[in-house]
Amino acid sequence: MTVLPPPEFLVWLAGRGGRRPEAGYVLCELAAGHDADHAMVLWEDDARHLAVWARWSGDRATLAELAWCGVTDPRGEDACGLFAEHPAAHDWAVLDGTLAAVDAVLARQHPHLAPRDGV
Repeated sequence: MTVLPPPEFLVWLAGRGGRRPEAGYVLCELAAGHDADHAMVLWEDDARHLAVWARWSGDRATLAELAWCGVTDPRGEDACGLFAEHPAAHDWAVLDGTLAAVDAVLARQHPHLAPRDGV
């Protein structure tokens, strides 16, 4: 996770209204160790099969309208929720450390609700 300043064009657009946008937190959705810019989806346009992604490296960010990946998971149930031609693994193989920690706590507190192998 990192804090990024808003892109210059947003500062320019907002300046016309008198209020400068603030820096915000972004969290990369790509697999750890990827070789490209970090990326996070900001807005989805499912009707056009696109999304607007924040892409960044260091403290420089850009916005890009990108098509969805569309590769289906091995079970044939869900399509990858990342952009087309993304680096590294598809989203079903990306471990969200925060979500995994929450899942572990809930499994300990409510073992009867935890998923069982083969079910």
